[in-house]
Amino acid sequence: MSGSGSEDEDLAAAWGAALEEEGAQPEEQAAAPLPADAARVLNQAEIDSLLGFEAGPSRDRAESGIERIISAGLVQYERLPMLEIVFDRLVRLMSTTLRNFTSDNVDISIDAMTSLRFGDYLNSIPLPAMLAVFKAEQWDNYGLIVVDSSLIYSIVDVLLGGRRGTAAMRIEGRPYTTIERTLVERLIGVVLGDLRAAFEPLCPVDFRFERLEVNPRFAAISRLSNAAVLGRMRVDMEDRGGRIEVLLPYATLEPVRELLLQQFMGERFGRDSIWETHLAEELRQTEVSLDVVLDEQTMPLSHILRLNVGDSFTLSSPPGAPVRLRCGEVPLFEAQLGRRENRLAVRIERERRRPVMEEGA
Repeated sequence: MSGSGSEDEDLAAAWGAALEEEGAQPEEQAAAPLPADAARVLNQAEIDSLLGFEAGPSRDRAESGIERIISAGLVQYERLPMLEIVFDRLVRLMSTTLRNFTSDNVDISIDAMTSLRFGDYLNSIPLPAMLAVFKAEQWDNYGLIVVDSSLIYSIVDVLLGGRRGTAAMRIEGRPYTTIERTLVERLIGVVLGDLRAAFEPLCPVDFRFERLEVNPRFAAISRLSNAAVLGRMRVDMEDRGGRIEVLLPYATLEPVRELLLQQFMGERFGRDSIWETHLAEELRQTEVSLDVVLDEQTMPLSHILRLNVGDSFTLSSPPGAPVRLRCGEVPLFEAQLGRRENRLAVRIERERRRPVMEEGA
């Protein structure tokens, strides 16, 4: 019993010493200065928290049937065939202008074109990014261009003389510098110029750069529940690159909605001038028959049935009266009847136009 009592006392003393050391450890750590290498790069969640931008609602919760119907009805919008052609034209134009802008090989492709709610898109923007707000002057509304961080650092690296074949260094967790913002503004100016040229065959419109934002909350150009069209484009510059996203609310496209709904029929955006010219030339070569009407009379059918070969009847028009030329039931000209080289001939004197009521009918 005496041996076990001494062991219990030793354990109690050791446990008390451990508690004292553990209680003193936070004070020692707080007093000790942080090492120089203790700084670390913020992750995406911490950046969102610093900017006051929280993630969207969780999709883990099971939605009811009514919620699914409402959500589906708000996302399904009409398809705009001509807008897809405009974005295809934008990709071709940007492939050339960005090569001249960066003096590097640039490959651009469209990842997707989707319709979604504006609020859902703001919640899905990966930060950090730069959001350029621009205004369509003739349409009196706004649009959005989003450049992700990968493309930002790639453009900065290329324009400042970075070596080819090396990936651009990304330094996240800090605000963008003035040089980076200026270079991205130049890139946005190039994209807006190509976007104006892409819409030019459809309708003239000028896109004016408004401002550059890094927080999606400050780039609210539409109501969160409004519909918008999003075009995602991938820009590859050898081992570097990123994404450019162009968002146009349906309210912005409303002035040209009828034009965007038409089908694509050739490079003339809905018209084929070659076919129109060929059709016009063939119509001019078409042969038509003309009838010379000397007189028109109304008589009973029984009298017509009694007519025989050699019978004659008197015309109501006097000699030398003008005759009418018709093509089917359409009156064309008035002419004088005469003779030319033992053949009857007519000389056209004036054109006959149908009355307005008859043309409308």
